[in-house]
Amino acid sequence: MSLQNFLADDQLSKQQLLDLIALAIRIKAKPQDYQNVLAGKSVAMIFEKPSLRTHVSFDIGINKLGGHALYLGQQNGKLGERERVSDYAKNLSCWADVIVARVFSHNSIQQLAEHASVPVVNALCDSYHPCQGLADFVTLAENFDDLSAVKFAYVGDGNNVSNSLMIMAATLGMDFTLCCPPGHGPSAEMFNKALKIAEQSGAKLILTSDVSDLGQQDAIYTDTWVSMGDDTKVEDILAKFMPYQVNHQMMTDTGAKIVMHCQPAHLEEEITTELFDSELAVVFQQAENRMWAQNAVLVSFFQ
Repeated sequence: MSLQNFLADDQLSKQQLLDLIALAIRIKAKPQDYQNVLAGKSVAMIFEKPSLRTHVSFDIGINKLGGHALYLGQQNGKLGERERVSDYAKNLSCWADVIVARVFSHNSIQQLAEHASVPVVNALCDSYHPCQGLADFVTLAENFDDLSAVKFAYVGDGNNVSNSLMIMAATLGMDFTLCCPPGHGPSAEMFNKALKIAEQSGAKLILTSDVSDLGQQDAIYTDTWVSMGDDTKVEDILAKFMPYQVNHQMMTDTGAKIVMHCQPAHLEEEITTELFDSELAVVFQQAENRMWAQNAVLVSFFQ
């Protein structure tokens, strides 16, 4: 398998996604077999937004593959302001072998890919978080024998993470339920895109605002509510979202075996501290798998 870029989940076929998951698991099991894949190569990492897991997992992961990582932080300003994104991409392509970008706008990712002559990785944008999504499906594959049989639910604020999870689940033929408060679900465009993929794969895709519609689930996922509340009082967010808090009662009601969160977590808001710290949570397994999943993407560029 050879990838040209890693930009958005809907650009991956079912086989490509399964191959990346399998490769990530192989690299995790035997990292020494891949320690020279990036020997003599450099990866430029553009960060418009702050990060812990993305920055560290890429930097250390690239080192494990024998490569060199260069961090380009917020001091360079927002892409397209100091100089055109096309010029930025062409300049980096002169020196780097891969460009990783964590940005505000998906348009920036698209422009980088259009004008770069080296592979581009979407490390997060406003529409997708494919690196997180891939790591999460690696984690699911480690916890369940048959991915296609897993019933998976995301509960909370619809965002870039839930978009990626929804599209990847649809691609794999996995039943996926998205439970969001009214007005806080995915865009119609994004949901219809996932629905079209689901129709082809046989996946069952459910969008609801009623927690009682969750039914039986194998895994439940949540993410912070606060990101959607920039112009809203925190008290108003909490009042609206509290019925969607993921807690032990929800795990019992759905029969879910694991709970997932991409972090950082706002404890006692979208998830209780007790559940986050329990044996049901695989949140640090997910965090570790960010590195292995991203390494699978990087390796696939040079296979």
